[in-house]
Amino acid sequence: MKQLKDKIPVGILGATGSVGQKFIELLQDHPWFKITALGASERSAGKLYKHAANWFQQTAIPARIANMVVSECEPNLPCKIVFSGLDAAVAGSIEESFAEAGYIVISNAKNHRMSEDVPLLVPDVNPDHLSLIEKQKTKGKIVTNPNCSTTGLVMALKPLDDAFGIDKVSVVTMQALSGAGYPGVSSLDIIDNMIPYIGGEEDKMQIETLKILGKLKDNKVDFSNLTLSAQCNRVPVMNGHMESVNISFKKSAKKEDIIKVWEEYRSEPQELNLPFAPQPPIYYFDDPRYPQPRLHRDLGKGMAVSIGRLRECTILDYKFTVLSHNTVRGAAGGAILNAELLVAKGYYED
Repeated sequence: MKQLKDKIPVGILGATGSVGQKFIELLQDHPWFKITALGASERSAGKLYKHAANWFQQTAIPARIANMVVSECEPNLPCKIVFSGLDAAVAGSIEESFAEAGYIVISNAKNHRMSEDVPLLVPDVNPDHLSLIEKQKTKGKIVTNPNCSTTGLVMALKPLDDAFGIDKVSVVTMQALSGAGYPGVSSLDIIDNMIPYIGGEEDKMQIETLKILGKLKDNKVDFSNLTLSAQCNRVPVMNGHMESVNISFKKSAKKEDIIKVWEEYRSEPQELNLPFAPQPPIYYFDDPRYPQPRLHRDLGKGMAVSIGRLRECTILDYKFTVLSHNTVRGAAGGAILNAELLVAKGYYED
């Protein structure tokens, strides 16, 4: 990619919400991007950000951001790239209006994920799918990242699919509270408890995985034909989605070969040395107690995926455990990596 003269101005839509706040936290010192606009609802517009947002990140509001005035989510912001942390109830039409006006929209919302000409992107997994934006008829573009639980799963599956071909997958998730946004799940519902239902989550995992692992053919995604069953649960952990995965392959695979494939896996973000690309993208642990959310969710600055407990399965071929940071790798950080790839591939012009 060509050298950037100055940092690229970016805006954040839904800046006062949980994903918007995480965007702010992660972009504060980004080497390529500088926040120049904050968009939120009419209720917040016109206020200083520090007065509009109920900030609940572990770091303090950056001083420059705290004193920025919040704008409405209208396509008149002083930037060309916007990161969308909008709720799905309003994201669809707002993101479309920005794309129509010429903005590049990097979306965390579900609304456009399954559109035929919109990349559902995990750069370490399907970077070639980014070219789908060339089919979009709008002046601008929309790029999406998947559901947070899907992200960790496809990171673990992609190297295995390339090496052995995947036939069937059964996954049971144990998903962190932060994935529910703010204010999220009531304490009376989750303390001393687990909730075996997250609305729409299982369907999203099952269809999004097939698109992400699909092959690009004639500028269209040919969905993967693997069979996937998901069960999703909410657990009393703040950050870090755990997933228990059972898998069968089309080709025979030995345990040591599977581990080697994970440990040696690299993709385009690593080759391009993108700022948010984890090096390495996957950690494998031999210790049967690992991975654990509190110990391993922040590996690779929250962008790496941790895997452990690989062993033979009496029903399918193998089973293992996956951990990913849901608000970093699975949400804001994943979207930032999408934007980095887009810039590196020449889809952004000053």
